[in-house]
Amino acid sequence: MKKIIHKANSRGTADFGWLHSKHTFSFGQYYNPDRVHFGMLRVLNDDILQGGAGFPTHPHSNMEIVSIPLKGSLAHKDSTGTEKLIHTEEVQIMSAGSGLTHSEYNGSKTDEVNFLQIWVFPKEKDIKPRYDQKVFESSERVDRIQTVVSPNDEKALWINQDAYFSLTNLSDGNTITYNFNKMGNGVYIFIIEGQIDIQEDTLDKRDAIGISETNEVTISAKKDSELLFIEVPMN
Repeated sequence: MKKIIHKANSRGTADFGWLHSKHTFSFGQYYNPDRVHFGMLRVLNDDILQGGAGFPTHPHSNMEIVSIPLKGSLAHKDSTGTEKLIHTEEVQIMSAGSGLTHSEYNGSKTDEVNFLQIWVFPKEKDIKPRYDQKVFESSERVDRIQTVVSPNDEKALWINQDAYFSLTNLSDGNTITYNFNKMGNGVYIFIIEGQIDIQEDTLDKRDAIGISETNEVTISAKKDSELLFIEVPMN
């Protein structure tokens, strides 16, 4: 088994007033040669947008982009003709494929929105751009793993990669085992809230651990915790 730990306070920071962002991997003005990607996982940004603020129209291509609101709502508009609001308990995915443009804004003029934006390298390049979003009830992930993004699970959002995103709300004192979906994949576990013990390490809110070269990982909660699992090919 291989592991790498990224503590919350080791992330890169960008603060533009209207946007406060923490970068787990190199992004924008933050560059760390040791933190460029984890396998096919390229970006994990923890963004806070002030009321009425947002990212104006900009292009993407050949990237799988997942957005998960943690607080508030996010307004999305893109060149496929999609115009949506994304709320907490929803997950959004956009296959940029051969190329599209989109904008993202806070869905509120007054309250901030906090969301995770995650980029994964695609399995096939230059596919037709595609957008989708779906509600995933948090009650369905209490002390169990809820798959929200998958290449082969009809209940989840489809992704153009052998990657799997899952969420769990693990109660204080409980233990859960994550079983890998595909041999050779690694899993990047991001602690959204709480505190956990994993592989003899204790991790806190916004810490993360990447694990590979194994088939399963066991996690115990030291307090009520919310976790995101990002399982990706390692090469």
